[in-house]
Amino acid sequence: MAPGAVDFSARPTWYPTWVRKTSVYLSLDESSRVARLAARSGTTQAEVIRRAIRVYDPERHGDRNFALAASADGPGGSVADLTDVELLEDFGS
Repeated sequence: MAPGAVDFSARPTWYPTWVRKTSVYLSLDESSRVARLAARSGTTQAEVIRRAIRVYDPERHGDRNFALAASADGPGGSVADLTDVELLEDFGS
């Protein structure tokens, strides 16, 4: 190979190094819609999908932190106030 020449044999396809190629399975309707959106915006189908992913915000279904769920329920006493007999009641039976 000549000095300064670039060896493309290690890279059979030319992709920017900051992206990773992946496959997405779409229905015919979804594929058609992506193609129409790309044509309408004058960009590639890949860019339409990247833009959609960037703005996607999954629907939230309330607080998913259960660490303190129902921690204030009950009579309000402390387990430290119970006697050993009360603590061991029904234990192992």
